[in-house]
Amino acid sequence: TLAEKRISIGNGAGFLGDNLDTPRRLVESAQLDYLTLEYLAELTMSILARLRQKNPALGYASDFLEVLGSLLPAMNRQPQLKIVTNAGGVNPLSCAQQAAKILVEAGLQSTRLGIVTGDDLLPRLAKLQQQGHPFANLDTGEALSQLAAPIVSANAYLGARPIADALADGARVVIT
Repeated sequence: TLAEKRISIGNGAGFLGDNLDTPRRLVESAQLDYLTLEYLAELTMSILARLRQKNPALGYASDFLEVLGSLLPAMNRQPQLKIVTNAGGVNPLSCAQQAAKILVEAGLQSTRLGIVTGDDLLPRLAKLQQQGHPFANLDTGEALSQLAAPIVSANAYLGARPIADALADGARVVIT
């Protein structure tokens, strides 16, 4: 028979602006295999998209960088700990670049980062609509093209597969 393997998963954040000490306190009080950090909601995505419009290097949950810094001691004590976060917002690459700087400064340059992209539909939105995708409002049935306000963010939910793939490829920190 296969031996049971216990996996410990904790979540240290529930929204952008959540308590920054919670993830650190969580990993100090428990041996975890995975720590998830949730930062996004639909409104948050539009806020991050506006930030990226003003500065192309922004568009991610900058809170994560402070949290990551606070987790460095735990990462040294718990080599099995993997961190999965959607802090990348509308700019996961920029978020990962900043996270990499923190890891390098802490002597953890060999820590593998995984980045999940592909959810940003905004650059392809017009083409998708031309191909017959109305992106209808689920409540009213109104097509997206009927909106008067400009669209600042259009993202698809990719599911867990890209995260699982990044972890399977050896990533210790996955930013989506």
